[in-house]
Formats: sequence, structure tokens, C-alpha cells
Amino acid sequence: MPRVLPFATFIVFIIFADVLERFGAHANAMRWLYPAKIALVMAMLLAWRNHYRELRVLPVRRDVFVAVAVGAGVFALWLVLDANWMQIGTSRGFDAAGEDGRIDWPLVAVRAAGAAVVVPLMEELFWRSFLLRWLQQRNFLLQRPARCGLRAVGISVLLFGIEHNLWLAGMIAGLAYTLLYMRSETLWTPILGHAVTNGLLAAWIMVTGSWTYW
Repeated sequence: MPRVLPFATFIVFIIFADVLERFGAHANAMRWLYPAKIALVMAMLLAWRNHYRELRVLPVRRDVFVAVAVGAGVFALWLVLDANWMQIGTSRGFDAAGEDGRIDWPLVAVRAAGAAVVVPLMEELFWRSFLLRWLQQRNFLLQRPARCGLRAVGISVLLFGIEHNLWLAGMIAGLAYTLLYMRSETLWTPILGHAVTNGLLAAWIMVTGSWTYW
């Protein structure tokens, strides 16, 4: 539950927003959903922090550098792997403009912080710490990351990919973060790599105004 429920809560909010939109809710009326989602997920992670024993294992300096480099590489690929056949559906994107038509920078800041801090922690606890190891053996806490087999890696990477609109970029990102985890055997390396990817993407979006990537 401490690894699954925060992620499930995040997904439920996405589904809820989609349902509201289908029933005619305006984007400006749903602007509170993202801050609420991030705040609730963060509260859950903090409440269950003592359950995340894998976060007590810190990476060595070399693995930190590798994670940063991998995260930057995934960011670069994310920008180019966007052909039509590499996408699932059409991303609605994030509406950064308020009712007055101006960019809502406080909301943008919350979005960037959520993407770079909360999402990497939440997703790596679910996808790598839980699902990858659970697919290898049900008592996943006893499973060493380095000993996860091809089946567990393949299924988790595939599911991580199709969670994203850019499915191919998502699969490459999922494989990169998985290899970081298996190589270092500390969850902090995929969290760091994921955070670098999302942080760079957030910065690029804010500079260029390419809100569709959100």
C-alpha cells in the first residue's frame, strides 16, 4: 500500500479530470486539481516515509554522476521521439493561462516542482521499488534489484511506456531508470535520473512555452 496507493491516487486524479472535461468542465475550473493531487500524494509519501527502507541506501558519487547523465540523455530523447506513430492519442497539454489570459506562474511553479520532486519519488517507488521486484517474486522486499529477470524488466518497462502519451520515449526512459536501479541497487539513482529528466523538461517547457509536453 505505501508504494501503490500514492501512484494510484495520482492516476485517479487524472481520470477524474478527464471525466470532468468530457462532461463539459472548463479547464480553468479544474486548475485546482493538480496542486491538490500533488499535495495529497506528498502527504501520503511523508506519512509512509518509515516504510521506504530502500531510501536509506544512498548512492556512491560515481552513481550520482551516472544518474544525472542518464536523466539528461532521456530528456534529450524525449524532445525528438515525438513522431505521430510514437504517440498514444493526443496530449491535451497543460493550460498555463489564467482567466485573464496571462501565464499563471504560481501554478506553473507548482507544476514544475511536482514534476521534478514528487513525481519521480512516487513513480520510482511504484514502478521500480514495487512492481519490478514484485514481478520477480511476490515477497518483493527480499528481491535484489540486480537479480530481476528479463520478464520483470520487460513488463514493467512496457507498462511504464504506455502510461505516457509518448510511449516510445516512455519505454526508453523506463528502461534507463530500471538499469540505473539494477546497476546501483539503490532507488535514489532512478529517482535522481527521473528528477533530472523532469526538471530539464520543466525548464524547457517554461522557456519555450511548449505546454503540450505537460
